[in-house]
Amino acid sequence: MAAATRRRFALIAVALALVAALIWLAVDPSRRESAPLFRHGALRIGVDASYPPFAFLADDQLHGLDVDLGRALADELDIPAQFVLLGFDGLYDGLQTDQVDVLISALRIDPGRQVHYSLPYFDAGLALVSAAGRDFTTMAALSGHALAFEFGSEAHSEANRWLRRIQPFETRPYELPAYALDAVRLGHADAALVDAVSARLYLRDQPDWGAQMSVVRPVPLAIATRIDRLDRALAVNEALAALIEDGTVAALIDRWL
Repeated sequence: MAAATRRRFALIAVALALVAALIWLAVDPSRRESAPLFRHGALRIGVDASYPPFAFLADDQLHGLDVDLGRALADELDIPAQFVLLGFDGLYDGLQTDQVDVLISALRIDPGRQVHYSLPYFDAGLALVSAAGRDFTTMAALSGHALAFEFGSEAHSEANRWLRRIQPFETRPYELPAYALDAVRLGHADAALVDAVSARLYLRDQPDWGAQMSVVRPVPLAIATRIDRLDRALAVNEALAALIEDGTVAALIDRWL
């Protein structure tokens, strides 16, 4: 994550914090009687441990980007981290029933959820991957070229959407994102449209391939806190902004992706 991106995220965090603080101050003081931020003496973190590299179990230990981020966040808040394993379908229920204080589990920001989301810590959106130096940084540049993607995926739907908007391009569906990326690396397609996680993992395993990646449809991931604990949301957001600004989040992303 570039310094400019870290600064942009930090500015977003400040703006969100200011808006939230104004709302909080406008509430009747009797209704914002302060409960302890983390009354259990730890940051209870809800996580689904079935989604590597974000969270997974190995040798009965939790590992992954979200796990390391949770530990770093707890350190920044100066309290211990306590992980609570939840199934993906039970994450938000676990938050609402006070089993956990926060959710850090590769969550897409969903406006329909009654929670507070932090500023984003990773963009897991769709990315165009091509050989370095090629002019494929936007979908509009694909006209007359060949695009590889995973059949039936979000990338497939996005490709079909762009086929209706620009001059035609060839579509080359593959069984897996890695196969679509293979096609580009081996010269069978000009670019691949895959999720950013698959792209980063593939490029990490192909260090000798000169390639470039541009996110063309953002999907920000964020931390969730309860809607009735604005004080907690502000504290988490402030701590996360500090971790982004000092490069901790970027280092964790580089470690796992």
